[in-house]
Amino acid sequence: MPHENQTKHPVDDSRQKRDKSEASLFVSSTRKAFQVLHAFDGAQRHMTLADIARAAKLDRSATQRLVFTLEALGYLRRVTDTRNYALTAKVLQFSHNYLHANELIDRASPYLLEISRQLGETTNLHELDGHEVVFVARFPGRHLMNIDVVVGSRVPAFFTASGTAILSRLSEAEQRDILERTTLRQITPLTQIDPDVLLDRVRRAGEAGYSVISNEAMMGNISVAAAITDEHGRAVAAVNVSVSTSRWTPEDAEREFAPHVQVAASSMSKSRFTPFRRDEMDSKSGIDKRHK
Repeated sequence: MPHENQTKHPVDDSRQKRDKSEASLFVSSTRKAFQVLHAFDGAQRHMTLADIARAAKLDRSATQRLVFTLEALGYLRRVTDTRNYALTAKVLQFSHNYLHANELIDRASPYLLEISRQLGETTNLHELDGHEVVFVARFPGRHLMNIDVVVGSRVPAFFTASGTAILSRLSEAEQRDILERTTLRQITPLTQIDPDVLLDRVRRAGEAGYSVISNEAMMGNISVAAAITDEHGRAVAAVNVSVSTSRWTPEDAEREFAPHVQVAASSMSKSRFTPFRRDEMDSKSGIDKRHK
């Protein structure tokens, strides 16, 4: 059951509206351009036209025109002496603009920095984006272990402490909708993929006011997280502390860090936010963003 103080919202307002991808104002070529850029979401850093066309699910002719355009605009580059293409640093301008304009990050950063300095552990700020949580701020501690995790990294929400904490403040209908859009495939050997178990721990997180998950999004990691809410009681993000299983047990981490993330989340929740409802936009975009 959702938290008793949370505001209930209908599942995806977009389901009550005409699909915007079918509207007369919708520009299909723009969507295709982003499909090309999203082709680089996978492990391949360099891709041929054929690779891009396959990943973007576009024909070769359209892909060639789009790649040429994006190269001319500076978002793609030709890899020297090859037929491969790669993203350029210009794509970072989008993330820079988002992070610079995000008032939640501005208000959360002092709390995250203080926790990191006080405890010596890594702290993170996550936002819900569709069925995933995205790292939007990260303050490494003295014992940083996951150097591959950077701002912009994303993980299925149900597999993380932050995602579970955020989901616990949404309605049950929204929880189930997000679960349906999640690919239940193990990331680690310990990733929980039983739908009933996932929903039950979301319920328990709502009762406790925080969530603790270990070894599910990445091996050797324990995360303790609490949701940040807006003035209506709706979750807008989560703050977490991430530690290594080589130094902590889940029980010790919960006892030590749960009070810290709860106090920080509660303090930030007293502020007024105007978050962008990306969870709504995800289902409207027409671009499949499921975990691969």
